[in-house]
Amino acid sequence: MIQVINRAFDLLELISNDPERPKSLGDLADALQLNHGTCANILKTLVARGYVEQVGTKKGYILGAQSYSLTGNDAYRKDLLEAAREEMDALTRAVNENCLLAVLKDNQRIAIYRTFAEQDLQVRTTDIKPVYDAASGRLLLAMLPGEKIQRFIAKYGLPTHDSWPEIKSETELMEALALIRQEELALQTIANRHVMGLAVPVYKNGLVVASLSIYLPEYRYMAMDKRHLLDLLRKTARSITKRLI
Repeated sequence: MIQVINRAFDLLELISNDPERPKSLGDLADALQLNHGTCANILKTLVARGYVEQVGTKKGYILGAQSYSLTGNDAYRKDLLEAAREEMDALTRAVNENCLLAVLKDNQRIAIYRTFAEQDLQVRTTDIKPVYDAASGRLLLAMLPGEKIQRFIAKYGLPTHDSWPEIKSETELMEALALIRQEELALQTIANRHVMGLAVPVYKNGLVVASLSIYLPEYRYMAMDKRHLLDLLRKTARSITKRLI
């Protein structure tokens, strides 16, 4: 048996016993009789892979999105899911397009709930996607405080041409994010796939905690009442926000 793999599973199993209550490094290491340094290194890897989430710098560790996605378990961000599920189902029935609820984690936007339209041609997107590559990711980044945006850019750099072709400098990126923040709306055209993405914020206690998105083929977007579509998207986001109060 490979000892470090056994220890990683031991940590996951211990955290999953009460997945939403943060457990400190000391508590985890002591419970498993692990050296604190060894435990910290294993946790660092699990956090980097998304299987464990660190809550602040000293509050401890909980299960991450990737652990839940392995089993399709909707317990991740349960408050968001409970607030959003009914509203998103109604939105998809109204517009007959796929919708997505996503949160920000490091340099990725992570989908935590989806609804699917009854269309022959549908737009599908992956559960985990780089922030710059998605309307939902751009929206979530834009709604961060200015200092967090600067730290994000310092850590992860500027978008590549493939991920955000319109952005060629940090100045252009900051201007684009400022416009998204002002309008509380991110629009994305994926030219090579002929896809449109729209994303708006969901709030809790005055802070943006998620993005609500619609992704659809460009030809359907161009043919529909765009103002009505956006109004329904914003109305649904406000309804989810109210349920989170």
